[in-house]
Amino acid sequence: MNKAESEQIAAYLDSFGFKNANVIGDADLIILNTCVVRKSAEDKVLGMLGYLRGLKDSNPNQSIMVTGCFVDSNVEYLKKRFPQVELFFKPGDYEDLIERLHKKHSIKQKATTLSYTNKAKATAYVPIIQGCNNFCSYCIVPYRRGKEISRSLEEIINEVSCLVQNGVKEVTLLGQNVNSYGHDLPGHTDLSRLLNHLNNIDDLLRVRFLTNHPKDMNMNLIESIAGLDKVCEHLHLPLQAGDNEILKLMRRGYTVEQYRDLVTGIRNYIPDISLSTDIIVGFPGETDVQFEKTKSVVEEIRFDTVHIAAYSPREGTRASIELEDNVPAEVKKKRLEEIESLQSKILGEINSQLKGKSLEILVEGDKKGKWYGRTRSDKLVFFNHNVDYSGKLVNILISKTSPWSLQGDIESSVI
Repeated sequence: MNKAESEQIAAYLDSFGFKNANVIGDADLIILNTCVVRKSAEDKVLGMLGYLRGLKDSNPNQSIMVTGCFVDSNVEYLKKRFPQVELFFKPGDYEDLIERLHKKHSIKQKATTLSYTNKAKATAYVPIIQGCNNFCSYCIVPYRRGKEISRSLEEIINEVSCLVQNGVKEVTLLGQNVNSYGHDLPGHTDLSRLLNHLNNIDDLLRVRFLTNHPKDMNMNLIESIAGLDKVCEHLHLPLQAGDNEILKLMRRGYTVEQYRDLVTGIRNYIPDISLSTDIIVGFPGETDVQFEKTKSVVEEIRFDTVHIAAYSPREGTRASIELEDNVPAEVKKKRLEEIESLQSKILGEINSQLKGKSLEILVEGDKKGKWYGRTRSDKLVFFNHNVDYSGKLVNILISKTSPWSLQGDIESSVI
């Protein structure tokens, strides 16, 4: 989401006539887009704000603005604490930014549409819903991003159409709780309906979406993934823990049994679906037995990707107020490493089955002398070739596998 919003801000600035500065000290305008989902991320924000204060002292005319989840409802406190910052604006709220640009930089004409022509890419992120209504006990996002607000169907379709006209082949629809999209809009708008509309856009090859909440996954959405040819067979479905008591303390709204049944239902409809998930280890009160249950679920379901984090309290969340962070740091580290080791083994086994198979890849670019792209199931693939295949679909014969990526040779270009 932050990457998408940074690109959107850059598009606004580009349409106003701003150009990228090669050195941060030479910039007339610096916009810091922040993440505070973990304490370490917030510490980086504070460190950067200290650095920017030094820059401001050297160049008083420099404009510094801050957005992202660091900007909470107490903007007046932020202004007093960080006087070097000219403007704090909330994620996705660009009215104050645009107004300030007009006043400070004497911009004569407002931009009414975003410019997507610069740095054309094969893939793009498209936020479709902001905020979250779930208030999981460990999560700061609802307090910083607010309640769920969906963008209109027409606005999203127009944006995706514009992206496709400028060369984008794949879009990833974004939301803190993406599969609740549309519940706050009039009529019967939901994610399934949006996917059906996007599937009809000419020259759009692929559609993805994340992040989903298990309690909001419904049969209409599952059927859309199965039936729409442009919607990729990949779902990010956070589990967080494999023990019901821990899930209840997390306020996740489902049980392990319900999650397991959901996965079974999805795989019955979409046998070749790839699943990724999130796991938190060391949540307050998590015992060795409860952790072993999480390991068992990971081993049973066999995810294609597991994003693992050790619990850290976020000030202001229910868990930080009501629960003692009583799992020692060394235990958290050990549990994190155990999940990582288990997942590496599982993913190595899953990916090894792809050796010798021909896979369709959307080429995103080149890295260290190799072209790379992803399969519909979100597998990262590298291949060598002296022809520029950026933005094209190619068939790659897989010759080498590892837990984290695949390698192969080009068989043919599809588009």
